[in-house]
Amino acid sequence: MSRVEGLAEIVLWVADMEAALQFYRDQFGLEIISPPELPNKFLMVAKPGGIPEMIVLIPHPHPDSYFPAHREREKRTLHHLAFRVDRRSYDELENRFIEAGVEVRHGVHPVLMGVRTFYVDDPDGNEVEVIGPA
Repeated sequence: MSRVEGLAEIVLWVADMEAALQFYRDQFGLEIISPPELPNKFLMVAKPGGIPEMIVLIPHPHPDSYFPAHREREKRTLHHLAFRVDRRSYDELENRFIEAGVEVRHGVHPVLMGVRTFYVDDPDGNEVEVIGPA
């Protein structure tokens, strides 16, 4: 029986590529690894075992009619995604988002003990969780 070794990519539709890149590349510090001419942007999260873990941003062909408003979260199919970070990066990211005027919400993880979590929304309203050691 085979066993999954990790998560290779999460692919997200985006309405505004530049806004999405500012969020994932500039705020989280993810590196674009796709060629510049490719309309889809592959951003490396980590590279354990040689195969990168990625967030892939794909321009939606009908962005104005596709994305439910922020207040209509229950209509979205993606509940949230989460990044695991170390203690120092957790504090740096939290401060970076606060300084950028992004709403930062805190929570308690329902399963993992000894961690801290905060949540932010990307420009398309997808909730992104940051998990770090307490």
